[in-house]
Amino acid sequence: MSYILSTNKPRETTKCAWETSDPQYVAYHNEQWGRPILGSRELFAKLCLDGQQAGLSWLTILRKQSNYEQAFHQFNPQQIIKMSECDVANLMQNKGIVRNKLKIQSIIKNAQAYINIETTMPFNAYLWQFTDFRVIKNNCKTKTDVATASIESGLMAKTLKKAGFSFVGSTICYAFMQAVGMVNDHLVACPCYAEIGAEQANVEGKLLLLQRSVTKT
Repeated sequence: MSYILSTNKPRETTKCAWETSDPQYVAYHNEQWGRPILGSRELFAKLCLDGQQAGLSWLTILRKQSNYEQAFHQFNPQQIIKMSECDVANLMQNKGIVRNKLKIQSIIKNAQAYINIETTMPFNAYLWQFTDFRVIKNNCKTKTDVATASIESGLMAKTLKKAGFSFVGSTICYAFMQAVGMVNDHLVACPCYAEIGAEQANVEGKLLLLQRSVTKT
């Protein structure tokens, strides 16, 4: 089950905490960032990509996203865990991704952790439980109001590391939570803030069903 709220409304500028004029970055802000995602595979892919961002800008990873999808079997965990050291060596020569061996290996390691989690609990429920299956609305008015970490992201990071994930520190987890709509950190003056808010009841209805499905098992 997945849900991504998107809009085709064109905007030349963002009225948000984002300082960019890059067309790809602006489109990402307007159409994807902060739009709730409920699908397990989509969440896994985004978590891995956010981990690749460590020490870099998100724009760097955004521009390489299609290359990552190609290199890592469209982020299919069952296929990723079959990757060998030979595959890792080949990826170290792939100019389309970040050629950092630890980061490459982390995606393979994360895929195994994902599969292990899925034996006991759907991965989407595993992640959304950290916000109690709701969207956290922070009502940020200025850039300085936007956090870089939270109690929830710290707990998520600690739990994911214990489960076998890597490159999932509290700051990375918070950026992930912002990106997949667990947290609405668009500034209140940003059109996206109202758009996401208008769909919040619908999204949280789906999250309630997800929560109930886990509680029953």
